[in-house]
Amino acid sequence: MKPFLTLCAICCFVAIFRLPIEYYTILRILISMGALLVLYNAVRFKQYYFSLIFLFILILFNPVFPIYLYRKSVWIPVDIITGILFLLIAFVEKPEEKKEEIIENPEEATTYPTQPRAHARDIIINPKKPKEN
Repeated sequence: MKPFLTLCAICCFVAIFRLPIEYYTILRILISMGALLVLYNAVRFKQYYFSLIFLFILILFNPVFPIYLYRKSVWIPVDIITGILFLLIAFVEKPEEKKEEIIENPEEATTYPTQPRAHARDIIINPKKPKEN
């Protein structure tokens, strides 16, 4: 996933220059796929702030119903911010899913000494009251 998100970021940074309209169409498709991938993972890991941000990016860059901002001076900051966000997602540590460790050899497992549990039956009750001096 990291190489694909890095590619999305590089394509956003390249989009700053004047290029043919075909590049921007391919960029919309690529960024939409990347935003959809990040959106899925953000919802899966319950990172709702990132999911809202990438939902906005998905809507802005969608190739089916394109949103035209008409001015290159408006698209340049959008492309830069989108590229930075893709790099941020690509290189920030993600929370790991909980995995159960499978121990092949139980003798190699580290054990920690524990106190024996005191049960009610283990308590010695002395019926005599102690003498006070």
